[in-house]
Amino acid sequence: MSNTAQTSAMERIHALLDDNSFVEIGAKVTKRSTDFNLQEKSVPGDGVITGYGVIEGNLVYVYSQDSSVLGGSIGEMHAKKIAHIYDMALKVGAPVIGLIDCAGLRLQEAVDALAGFGDLYLKQTLASGVIPQLTAVFGTCGGGSAISSALSDFTFMEEKKSKLFVNSPNTLDGNYTEKCDTSAAKFQAGIGMADFVEADEAAVLNQIRTLVQMIPSNNEDDASYEECTDDLNRLSGNASAKDSSVALADIADDNFFMEVKASYAKDMVTGFLRLNGMTVGAVANRSEILDANGKVSEKFDGTLTTDGCKKAVEFIAFCNAFQIPLLSLTNVTGFKATMEEEKTIAKAVAKLTYAFANATVPKINVVTGKAYGSAYVAMNSKHIGADMVFGFTGAEIGMMDAKQAVKIMYADEIQKEKGSSALVDEKASEYSQLQSSVDAAAGRGYVDAVIEPENARKNLIYAYEMLFTKRESRPSKKHGTV
Repeated sequence: MSNTAQTSAMERIHALLDDNSFVEIGAKVTKRSTDFNLQEKSVPGDGVITGYGVIEGNLVYVYSQDSSVLGGSIGEMHAKKIAHIYDMALKVGAPVIGLIDCAGLRLQEAVDALAGFGDLYLKQTLASGVIPQLTAVFGTCGGGSAISSALSDFTFMEEKKSKLFVNSPNTLDGNYTEKCDTSAAKFQAGIGMADFVEADEAAVLNQIRTLVQMIPSNNEDDASYEECTDDLNRLSGNASAKDSSVALADIADDNFFMEVKASYAKDMVTGFLRLNGMTVGAVANRSEILDANGKVSEKFDGTLTTDGCKKAVEFIAFCNAFQIPLLSLTNVTGFKATMEEEKTIAKAVAKLTYAFANATVPKINVVTGKAYGSAYVAMNSKHIGADMVFGFTGAEIGMMDAKQAVKIMYADEIQKEKGSSALVDEKASEYSQLQSSVDAAAGRGYVDAVIEPENARKNLIYAYEMLFTKRESRPSKKHGTV
């Protein structure tokens, strides 16, 4: 065994955890199989280091794979060591963090290794929604290991060296690595598999430390609060920004917003922020992306897409499972209208609607721009259970754009007037006032308060404080089927 590689696996753990906090478990565990002359090979720790430590005082369990030991492949005892960590983490309610550098299944222990994979999958399934599971890929994460990564809540990848795949790129018909490296971090982030992609190992480990401090340790004991030193009444000058990641950062304590799946379905923003020290999960429509210089680099048409809905649904499920309050920023004009989207959009929006409606955590919606049709209803509206709804001054809530509605409602009159723009403008103004203004929605009780964008931060803080003790009972059932 290479001492350098073993140190690398251990160094990752020490770099991740607080100084001198790591306690190793199962250091002497090794393989039992002797098939294919395995008895002649030294397999210290069976290729994985397991144990526990703390991150800023938060207890976590960690396993780190050693690629110098049979390629870091997963065999019987390797899997048992990780499963044991899961058992302990479930008992005490602490996150599990996997540092992956693995060749996959250990072929010399085929059936026993498969059993080990199955045991690990079962532990991850039982832990889902009970303790957070984080996976960081530093080398290879292939085959069954990719399934394990997908079973976790968040996946981190190092930008250049990490590879994540079920089937190697060169085994895919019509593809090869040089044509499209489907195992690369950029590809996996683009399809929503990787939640975070960082430039190097140090950045990955730092991002994990940040996330651990943002989220609860388990689904019952929330220690994710921190003292707020930011002004609770600070004005939010960019709260109405069309780039909702900018808006969320402006509202957040110390202007810090941790975006999740930033490279996937960019028309929908998901991530974590703090308000008065409390972690809040945000889901927001986005119509443009600003670059580092504040210039528009990408634009979107303001509609819901299948991928955007999928991204939001996964995030909402995590927040609801771990009692993290939800915030939505709504600025949506309808559904993406293409042949491909039509195949999947109805089911995707149904799942989004279900996710928001099913969540029992405190839920606040802010209508920041246009909110049209069923797409608005699905985005955490009052109608599907939002506890509080704010609308920015000038926001629009209704079936569709006022002029489009008028052209349908007054089609005959407009035709008689030979398409008179004056008639359209007059009727559109009347329609806006009566049916599609934020004030009209507030008059019907669908919006609780109409506020100026710069007052968003303080209004949200007060609302979440009011909702802190929210309790909500639902019909008894095993689970929903949507």
